[in-house]
Amino acid sequence: MMGSRVITKVRHSAFYSTPLSYLLSRIGTKRLILTGQVTEQCILYTALDAYVRHIPVLIPTDAVAHIDAELGKAALTMMEQNMEAELTLAADCLG
Repeated sequence: MMGSRVITKVRHSAFYSTPLSYLLSRIGTKRLILTGQVTEQCILYTALDAYVRHIPVLIPTDAVAHIDAELGKAALTMMEQNMEAELTLAADCLG
């Protein structure tokens, strides 16, 4: 198992001005599991940046937080329908 890696996220997307894309390619990442906040901003923008890099995304809906409930729900729908993100629960990501 590889150790943890930490990068500083400076904007909404974790890919923006970070070495994330390079690091993921170096370790042979097959998909990203996105958790955290804010669903309608940071999660959405990171999912889009992963999608355009052909990196599949999994989003445990119980492990993301929104500011606005309607926008958060719309963002999840957009990621699922437009970016082929898989929506699931956190417990299903383990194991």
